[in-house]
Amino acid sequence: MSERKFVVVDGSSMLSTCYYAVLPREIMFAKSEEEKQKHYDKILHAKDGTYTNAIFGMLKMVVSLMKKQQPDHIAFVFDKTRDTFRRELYPDYKGTRGVTPEPLKSQFVLMEKILKDVGFQVLLSEQYEADDYAGSLVMKFREEISMILLTKDHDYLQLVNDEYNVRAWMVQSRQEKADELYKKYYSFYGVKKDEINLPEKVFEYTSDTVLNEEGVRPEQIADLKGIQGDPSDNIPGVKGVSSAASPLLREYGTVEEIYRSIHEAESDKKSLKALQDFWKNELGITRSPYKAMTKTSEEELCGEKAALLSKTLATMKTDIPIDMELEDFSAKAYQEEKVRIWLKSLDIKEASIFGTGK
Repeated sequence: MSERKFVVVDGSSMLSTCYYAVLPREIMFAKSEEEKQKHYDKILHAKDGTYTNAIFGMLKMVVSLMKKQQPDHIAFVFDKTRDTFRRELYPDYKGTRGVTPEPLKSQFVLMEKILKDVGFQVLLSEQYEADDYAGSLVMKFREEISMILLTKDHDYLQLVNDEYNVRAWMVQSRQEKADELYKKYYSFYGVKKDEINLPEKVFEYTSDTVLNEEGVRPEQIADLKGIQGDPSDNIPGVKGVSSAASPLLREYGTVEEIYRSIHEAESDKKSLKALQDFWKNELGITRSPYKAMTKTSEEELCGEKAALLSKTLATMKTDIPIDMELEDFSAKAYQEEKVRIWLKSLDIKEASIFGTGK
């Protein structure tokens, strides 16, 4: 008998991925926002003009997930706004991202409505991000059931935990990449690919896989981003320390402990030289990150201040009060017939979602 599982779907990353996967070429290669807008009429839409390209892709994924992976419990988490508590801490958080295009924005609202209508729980708010809800769901239910996180976002890797059987189903950019990872990790054990029941383009990350692929343990992912930063979220990190991050974290465990060792050594020049020699000879760090890590400036965010703030920004919240029990997320509430009704109203061919056979 297969294990009971609770799948938490990162709705925001899934819907965005589906939107950009089937955009017309004219929009994909347009040089300006104005040029893109001229071709909005070519985006897949219903007869009444409602945009549906992202909804089409996501519903196809959801229907397939319910049929093939058959989760016992399921939840969808979404971002509602970028102006969450993280932007209060750091106004430039996610500051490099462009404005969400209107055809995608409208599909977020409609997708959330459809998911609720067909029987799923959808979690989102003005204050928190999708991954904060995912983290809080994991912490609330991981002792009761195996948890799986379906996402493209590497932030979610910080929740992976073999002890509690929390895994991440990471969506890869191509099926070839997922196959490559499968060969790297599973074929060694003689596990056949068809024995692993995963959605398309997905590779399952365990604690060991995270360590091998990211260079740190899952619980150190936020520390890694504290030093390296994360351009996709405009998290600054400490400039000029990127390659030293993993060996430093393997040795000291956390950003705070790295700085504790630095401050202890700064008491005299001999200790400081010994520390940097240790980094070079024992940890294999060829270029000392000391100057970059201890830089201070009134004008720019740098050094220890940048590292600690960046770690805070990258750390998922896991304590949002969720006033629901496990049964409230039961997959039995899913009503396939309602999906069919939505497809009809949006002029999406049923066969393209469900296949030819029912």
